[in-house]
Amino acid sequence: MGRALREALAPARARLAARDGGILLAQRAIAGIAAPTGAEGARASWLAARLREEGVHDIRHDDAGNLVARVGGPPGAPAVAVCSHMDTVFPAGTPLALRDEGARIVGPGINDNARGLAVLLAIAGELARGDVTLRHPVELVGTVGEEGQGDLRGARHYFATAGRDAIAAIALDGPGDERIVHRALGSRRYRVEFAGPGGHSWACFGAPNAAHAAAYCAAALGRMPLPAEPRASVTVGRLGGGISVNAIPESAWLEVDLRSTDPAVLARLDAELHAAVREAAREENARATLHAGALVATLRRIGDRPCGTTDDAHPLVRAAIAATRDAGLAPELSLASTDANVPIALGIPAIAIGGGGRGGDAHTLDEWYENEAGTRGVARALEIVLAAASTGEA
Repeated sequence: MGRALREALAPARARLAARDGGILLAQRAIAGIAAPTGAEGARASWLAARLREEGVHDIRHDDAGNLVARVGGPPGAPAVAVCSHMDTVFPAGTPLALRDEGARIVGPGINDNARGLAVLLAIAGELARGDVTLRHPVELVGTVGEEGQGDLRGARHYFATAGRDAIAAIALDGPGDERIVHRALGSRRYRVEFAGPGGHSWACFGAPNAAHAAAYCAAALGRMPLPAEPRASVTVGRLGGGISVNAIPESAWLEVDLRSTDPAVLARLDAELHAAVREAAREENARATLHAGALVATLRRIGDRPCGTTDDAHPLVRAAIAATRDAGLAPELSLASTDANVPIALGIPAIAIGGGGRGGDAHTLDEWYENEAGTRGVARALEIVLAAASTGEA
């Protein structure tokens, strides 16, 4: 870390500690604004207003609905992107009231990602002061469509357009101040459907049965051999079909999640899933004794998160390790599926980090947050952003 950066960080840490209560109030307020995937507009408007209060005025909404704010650095220079997703997994109508249980704040979305967005605002305020001369601007991006079947839609759009020349990317996602996610966990998700003639369970017995084919397919996927390293997983997450216990289903379906950190492994799992689907349909058609029509299988991809790695020797990762140690903590290099997957897969150095404090039970109504040394994580995040933008080494 350069001398100017060290000198700037001491007063910044003091200011962040002084505004700890305000950061927590912003986190509470964000959690109270409904933002189901695809309906993040109210939260984006609130964040834009707060960014202006922090002294950031170059703010726009892009075609995907992302909120993009640019601060510092020379005009026209490539930026460091700091992303924090605005959407939650909770559908419209979910009660968002928070409750306090001792040191814990409990309620849907209080961590994921109200914490990340509150820290984004705090960092914006420090950058807007201009205490450190930045070689590169910082673009603060509130992304849409990170969760579930949003499939990283906002990050994909940003890094395909305004962020395509970014020199580095940092995703702020949830709480914590030790993990450094530099490996992107990729996934491909499919809905598999089997359709056949159906019929009465007795009168038409022997016709190809879509539910049987779905079961054969699920069983084959459960037996699929997987490598220990690089790690991979195959999960049948949902399945269903049919209309009655005494009817041969005309259709049955399953949804499958394939994951790995290695693109080649993910491609192999994809090919083996397709083969399992074909074989399940072939087997059920071959077993049919009543030829009322053939069973047909279709696959539809419903999710595709890319994978990859930012080398742990890269200056961005080294800066994150140094900032974690500066906070008195032991850095933990890790993997996850976040907005950082997109830039990593595009060859842009990227990591994901937490915004301080502790939390748990994400994606449940009992999600919780404890503000244990919360601003330590905010200061750590600021140090990483400043290191990337002021040195240009990322």
